[in-house]
Amino acid sequence: MRRSFYHYILTQRGHRPNDPVEAFAGAVAKDIMFPKQSEDYHEITDYLELSVDYLDSMDLFDQVWDKYQENNK
Repeated sequence: MRRSFYHYILTQRGHRPNDPVEAFAGAVAKDIMFPKQSEDYHEITDYLELSVDYLDSMDLFDQVWDKYQENNK
């Protein structure tokens, strides 16, 4: 079953604040404007690049996106 990127990233939250993926996931969980239903790479990257300050590098998003794609087939 396909799921949105938002639902996938929520599964990456944890208790290690120094882990960049877990920190990103925690920030997304708190972001009430995040496109929660989206499965579209361009929609999400546009949102992250233009609307948030909690992601230092899009490289991290790209790594998480690749894992999302692998797990969402």
